[in-house]
Amino acid sequence: MISLSCTFEGYKALKMKYVVSVVGLLLIQVSLLAQKPISNPNAIVDTFKKSIPCVTICKVGKTEMSIHYHSPAVKNRVIWGGLVPYNEVWVTGAHSATRLDSDKAFTINGVKIPAGKYALFTIPGKDEWTVIINKNYEQHLTDDYNSTDDIVRVKIKPIALETQLERLQYFIENNKIIIAWEKIKVELPFSIN
Repeated sequence: MISLSCTFEGYKALKMKYVVSVVGLLLIQVSLLAQKPISNPNAIVDTFKKSIPCVTICKVGKTEMSIHYHSPAVKNRVIWGGLVPYNEVWVTGAHSATRLDSDKAFTINGVKIPAGKYALFTIPGKDEWTVIINKNYEQHLTDDYNSTDDIVRVKIKPIALETQLERLQYFIENNKIIIAWEKIKVELPFSIN
């Protein structure tokens, strides 16, 4: 009887160590994910309740460009004209201003933009969007947004997507910054100086 009790207690202790180890590993994994942005929020098994920190990095010739943003999810919500109101400045992500970095000068809509860090905002509309590059990239949402800091504004027609993209995602391809979410994408052309 005593040996059974010891065995059972030993089993409970071993089981508890296993549970603690598994929980510890999960916490480490979640902690690492929280610290390191991911590049494709739509390629992971999405169990996140919050917006995911993401980064898109692309080499265009000898120029490295990156976009740092938080990727919200659709989650069965009305996005355009609902969660994201029409005709209002949107951070085009979540939490903080979406940041566009370039290590060399580039041009958007005829405006030469020096190498540096910038905020990327949009004003979504049903038939037309305005994409904004702004000097103040260190902002929470649009709390500190000021149009006098805008470097360039470009009007763009949204393009319908055939399939829904659950999470907001940025791409840099073919000299375009592409913003895609839900069933819409917009493409902002640029050139490298």
